[in-house]
Amino acid sequence: MPADNDPARVRAKGLLVAFTVATYGIPYGAVAVAAGLDVWQTCFLSVVMFTGGSQFALVGIIAAGGTAAGGPAIANAALLGVRNMFYAVTLAPIIRPARWRRLAAAHLTIDESTAVATAQPTVPLKRLGFWVTGIGTFVVWNISSLFGALLGQAIGDVRALGLDAAAPAAFLGLLWPQLKQRKALMVALVSAAVAVAAAPWVPAGVPVLLTVVIAILVGTMNLFGGSRPEK
Repeated sequence: MPADNDPARVRAKGLLVAFTVATYGIPYGAVAVAAGLDVWQTCFLSVVMFTGGSQFALVGIIAAGGTAAGGPAIANAALLGVRNMFYAVTLAPIIRPARWRRLAAAHLTIDESTAVATAQPTVPLKRLGFWVTGIGTFVVWNISSLFGALLGQAIGDVRALGLDAAAPAAFLGLLWPQLKQRKALMVALVSAAVAVAAAPWVPAGVPVLLTVVIAILVGTMNLFGGSRPEK
């Protein structure tokens, strides 16, 4: 059997991706506790929300603005979670879960499971990659979140270990490869400038919402170049 069609290779890749998530789960747990959540609230959020970007956004904004920032925090988390709906549209015809598996498949539809699944050459391997990565990531993410929360509770100030910088660094690492195109780079630069300028004047979380408006305007008005679709 060729290496590209080897189920063992797909399982290994899915588990490798899952264990990599631990490097994000630990700082999430620590930051969540620093933001005012207790250990059980932090873990409950990981179980029911299970999307790292949204969880980081929620606890990060609450940490910066307190309970008064709850509205913007929820809005930002929801906006970041919308991408999973688009993943589901792509994966549904491939995964085709039975009725009792649909809720599980929906919950496990995240960046990691989508990436591993769509990278496989055949439908059976796509399904295998999705389930192995999704389940593995769920388990590892929740364990590492618990460990991070306990660590954050123990040390009190997560800045002492630099864990507060781990989330922004992770997002920058994910964003950087997408900035090769001129339009993406310009959107990032303009969004950053607007967010920095607005930060002293608006509640925590609102600057991030403003960057979403910028992205929508760029897409609908075809700013910064790019070809318009033919009518």
